[in-house]
Amino acid sequence: MLLFLCELPIGIAAILLVIAPTIIAMCGPVLVRRRVDLLRLTTNNEIAGFKFASVGVIYAVILAFAVIAVWDKFSEAQTAVAKEAGAAATLYRLTSGSEPETVAARNALTNYLKLAVNRDWPAMAVEKESHETTVALNSLYAAVLHLPDANFKNSLVFGAMLGELETITQARRLRLHLGAGIVPGMLWMILVTGAALTIGFTFFFGIENLWAQVAMTGILSTIVLMGLLVILSFDHSFTGSVHIGAEPIQTVIDDFAGGS
Repeated sequence: MLLFLCELPIGIAAILLVIAPTIIAMCGPVLVRRRVDLLRLTTNNEIAGFKFASVGVIYAVILAFAVIAVWDKFSEAQTAVAKEAGAAATLYRLTSGSEPETVAARNALTNYLKLAVNRDWPAMAVEKESHETTVALNSLYAAVLHLPDANFKNSLVFGAMLGELETITQARRLRLHLGAGIVPGMLWMILVTGAALTIGFTFFFGIENLWAQVAMTGILSTIVLMGLLVILSFDHSFTGSVHIGAEPIQTVIDDFAGGS
């Protein structure tokens, strides 16, 4: 269900998650007023206001925690993609030379990057990973380890190559992990339930101007639900309208082609 909502265009997601629930919430005070006399509601305003302040603060802390957590992981995924692209560019330059083995290593690297863009990104959008790209990464390791000259393998350059390969592997594993979302189901349950309770609490206040109360309920609902929309949008880093693209890696591929 969460993946389906993440895949929706941001406008449709806003309608489903913010606008429609807000309209429903704004009907709440009207329905309560029809069943409960205004005088009975106003007598509880002072005590209810104190309790609502506590409820609002508690929920705001939980909501802020979730927003900060998903933004932090979204930024981490962006960094992983940039590191992967940078390590690939460095490795390509370290494998310079016209020997068949070095050409094979560069071709294996280019093949891996192309598969990362064309296979990994669509797979990550549906919380999966591409086995084909994994095989290409294995082939890249094999090509680097078969570079010529026994003395070359003991050099600092070869150590640097292995270091860049490790960076590529770790960065890929990190983006695959973060692509599946980091907000657990229990936290989603708390966020949604807390939003419903916080908004529903406003139904039992009583002010003389009913439409002013309806408007205030709508404003509160919009703010709370926009927070949930932000969390949903950033939770899956490679899915939906708000996602991390493969542009850094594609740029490196284009640089390879331009330099060949």
